[in-house]
Amino acid sequence: MAEANRIALSTGVELDVWTAGDPANPPIIFLHGFPESHRTWRHQMAALSDRYYCVAPDQRGYAGSSKPDEVSAYAMPILIADVFALADALRTGRFTLVGHDWGGALAWAVALKDQARVERLIQCNAAHPYVFQRTLMFDLPQREASQYIRTFRDRDVEGEVAEKGVDWFFTDRFENHLSAGEISAEDRAAYVAEWSHPGAIRGMLNWYRASPMQVPDMKAPCASTPFLDRPFPKLMMPTLVIWGMADEALLPCQLEGLEEHIDQLEIVEVPNAGHFVPWQSPDKVTAAMADFLTRYPPSRNPRTAPQS
Repeated sequence: MAEANRIALSTGVELDVWTAGDPANPPIIFLHGFPESHRTWRHQMAALSDRYYCVAPDQRGYAGSSKPDEVSAYAMPILIADVFALADALRTGRFTLVGHDWGGALAWAVALKDQARVERLIQCNAAHPYVFQRTLMFDLPQREASQYIRTFRDRDVEGEVAEKGVDWFFTDRFENHLSAGEISAEDRAAYVAEWSHPGAIRGMLNWYRASPMQVPDMKAPCASTPFLDRPFPKLMMPTLVIWGMADEALLPCQLEGLEEHIDQLEIVEVPNAGHFVPWQSPDKVTAAMADFLTRYPPSRNPRTAPQS
């Protein structure tokens, strides 16, 4: 059973954080994406907490965690600092990092920031920053699938939710993109409750608004960017990428060329799962994680926090 904690971080925010397992065990930090919460990982935490110390925050802007109003508070360096501040608060030195969606985008960035501290990386339908930007520029199906990002940045979604209600947002974001039977009434109620916290809709959307990722419109030419023209650092830690191949937002082209950016890469494809693979195919995701974690055990005591 996961335990809820309220943790004040040195970055100035307070996060609701769920933990499961013995703190003496190797730590795993799970990062959820849009528009979810720590609940993304409920199946994996339940299955892995007998061997690992599982930690899943509601990230800034989500549910009951702090929700700064300004877009600049969601810039990637600040989000990265949140993750390391959480690890420090839990007296965790090295850790395994798991991400999905925006949590995966953040996990890529955290791993690139400190390859010594992130010991193993697991990603579920989370686009690598270089591959994603390349496909947004040159892969027109992916560019079309990502036009919703432009909508989130430019449209007054908060005003629409205020006018039409959180239930409308649920229908607009989930029922129009997933089959109705995939989300139970219990889960729907949990989503609506999390999104109903004051400032939650704006906080979640601010992740999109603060991102420097370029999303051209469909008429823009296929052209490179300075970001793509610069050398990109390579990840050296063991990395597992699990991909729901029926994802309509992040297409399978996100797997193409990954090996150029990751030294120790394993890919597990889940054919019948979509974007929300951690709870759409929980058994397959958990089995892939457990196998990977067993084959790449911690190299030293992860509970020794780094010296400041």
